[in-house]
Amino acid sequence: MEAGCQASPVEYAERLTVPLRWWVQATMLIATFWLALAVAVPPVPAFSITGGICLLVAAGFVRYGAARIEIRGNELRAGRAHISTAYVGVVTALDKEQARLAAGRDADARAFLLLRPYARRAVRVEINDPADPTPYWLLSTRHPKRLARALSS
Repeated sequence: MEAGCQASPVEYAERLTVPLRWWVQATMLIATFWLALAVAVPPVPAFSITGGICLLVAAGFVRYGAARIEIRGNELRAGRAHISTAYVGVVTALDKEQARLAAGRDADARAFLLLRPYARRAVRVEINDPADPTPYWLLSTRHPKRLARALSS
């Protein structure tokens, strides 16, 4: 690697993967489909259809759980969105109830949301960019205090 082309160190990184219980529930659902198909159609189509359903569910879970929150150098990335940390204002770690209210009753329609139902805690990041109409980002996280500390430092 050339000098000057080195990547900035990662200060915080989290991937919002789907929880194990979703995979278990999906397995039970797929088993139910297989049982229904096994009594209704010949074995080859039953296994083929069940395999296709299995691949679709797995692909959906992997894609949905691929969202990342990362602080690298002077940039915050959340999913496909990114912003310079120079525009980050007050950062607040939210517990389950505060996150529920912030995503519901107290939400601003202009806010950027990266929410996952299985990560019930969140961080609210005020945006201080006069050119950006987004007042804040609301990010689901399993570690709200760690993320808030990383953004505040």
